Amino acid sequence: MTSSPVRTIIDLPEADRASLDAQCQQRGISRAEAMRQALRLWLQQQSPSTGSVFGLWADRDQDGVAMQQALRDEWSGR
Repeated sequence: MTSSPVRTIIDLPEADRASLDAQCQQRGISRAEAMRQALRLWLQQQSPSTGSVFGLWADRDQDGVAMQQALRDEWSGR
């Protein structure tokens, strides 16, 4: 099921709007399309990607508690 687009109004500083318009003109896209692309990219960056972080610390010889204590000991010695 596809949803229909919803119009959204945003406020932009004049300098940002001018830069956006220049980029849109260079790329041959509308301001709305540029904002949709920017939003999609931002949303992708905000989404947690569990597959890429699962097991990230598997090669560590300390567990989380031991590592936390080591960091605390390092800072308390200063």
